[in-house]
Order: sequence, then structure tokens, then C-alpha cells
Amino acid sequence: MGDDDLAHTAGLFRAMGHPIRLGVLDRLRREGEICACDFTEYFGVSQPTISGHLRTLREAGLVRTRRDGTQICYSLDPAALDVVRRMSVSLVPSA
Repeated sequence: MGDDDLAHTAGLFRAMGHPIRLGVLDRLRREGEICACDFTEYFGVSQPTISGHLRTLREAGLVRTRRDGTQICYSLDPAALDVVRRMSVSLVPSA
């Protein structure tokens, strides 16, 4: 894996490094697509806080967005999560 690949992968892990962002990813894994407004009550934080976390995940490439009228719906980006999975598996020492 080259330096650019490692930097990209590190950025994915960094974006997941907050409990709310990790919780967003887990909820998206379980429920599929979710409107941004539905995260506020679930995590008990303000809309600007959720928006900041969602922006971090989107900029890292971990989530996709789709506009539905005035709402923005989020879903997981399988390609980015596959990079995370492959790196996680590669870190496990062989027996």
C-alpha cells in the first residue's frame, strides 16, 4: 500500500474516530438511508452538531447523500467501508 493509500485510509479511520460519527455509521448500517434531521433526536445533540459530524463523514467519503426536496438523506458508501474492512483485517496478526 502506497503513502497516498495509507493517508486516505487514515483519513477514513480519523473520520470514524468520534462516538457520534461511529454511531451514525452503525445506524446507517442497520437502517439504510436516513434523513439528516432524524439523527438529532436519536443522539440528543443539536442540528449544527449533527451537521458537522455528517459533513466530516461525507468529506471522508464514508457516506453518500441524496436530496429529497428540502431533506438530505444519508447512506453508507460501500467502497470506502471496504477499504476500512480490508485494512482492519490486514492488521490482525496471523496465527
